[in-house]
Amino acid sequence: MKIFLSSSIENVEWSRMKEIYRSVGWKNHDEKKIKKVFQSSNVVAIAYDEDNIAGFGRAISDGVFNAAIYDVVVDEHYQNKGIGQQIIKNLLAQLDDISCVHLISTAGNEEFYRKTGFRKMKTGMARYLNPDLAEEYLK
Repeated sequence: MKIFLSSSIENVEWSRMKEIYRSVGWKNHDEKKIKKVFQSSNVVAIAYDEDNIAGFGRAISDGVFNAAIYDVVVDEHYQNKGIGQQIIKNLLAQLDDISCVHLISTAGNEEFYRKTGFRKMKTGMARYLNPDLAEEYLK
């Protein structure tokens, strides 16, 4: 298996992206929403195994001070092969001049991000409209 990363969403198979989200239990992501969030993101990393998407991540940045990484997702069949690490490294390389890069880990994946250099914030705050997400992520 030889993985290559692309920063382009041109010719992306959106149905495959939806399959990957679903493979990790994210059921609310339909193709229209997925396309919109990726088109709205100015930094993208998509991991391919030949022509098949194995995983992806995206970020939004002001281009100077701040960026936030979202949706680092690897298909369940490709997990534990270093692909997630490659995606994070690629996103961070694209954001190498940005002073602060934030992300919110899904519960249970904090160690994965810690291995890539992320640390807990003292002052991080959030607001969630979904009560279930608020319960899961807010203190």
